[in-house]
Amino acid sequence: MPGFEDLDVWKRAVELSADVYRKTSDFRDFGFRDQITRACLSIPSNIAEGVERSTKADKCKFLDYARASCGEVRTQTIVGMKAGFLADELGDLWCQETRELAAMINGLIRSIRSRSPS
Repeated sequence: MPGFEDLDVWKRAVELSADVYRKTSDFRDFGFRDQITRACLSIPSNIAEGVERSTKADKCKFLDYARASCGEVRTQTIVGMKAGFLADELGDLWCQETRELAAMINGLIRSIRSRSPS
């Protein structure tokens, strides 16, 4: 398996996280800003941690955390749009990206599970 830095899913998750940090940096609602940035940062962080784990079960567990964080960011994005913090166009983009990242993580989990025992 390649290093996590070589994975497209990790690279895209890093870009999303950086975008969320940039676009929310001037938000006055610190609770919302901190929650969405933390959740978004956990996507690439858990991908990295999962890839670096030694057992198949541990790899999949941390990748599952990353996938779940996609849902958390998507939920916070939807709330942010409804509360007027995020423009619909930006929110729709982040929602679509988290859906695609979750699908890519699903594929990575399937690939790891289908390999011979570790």
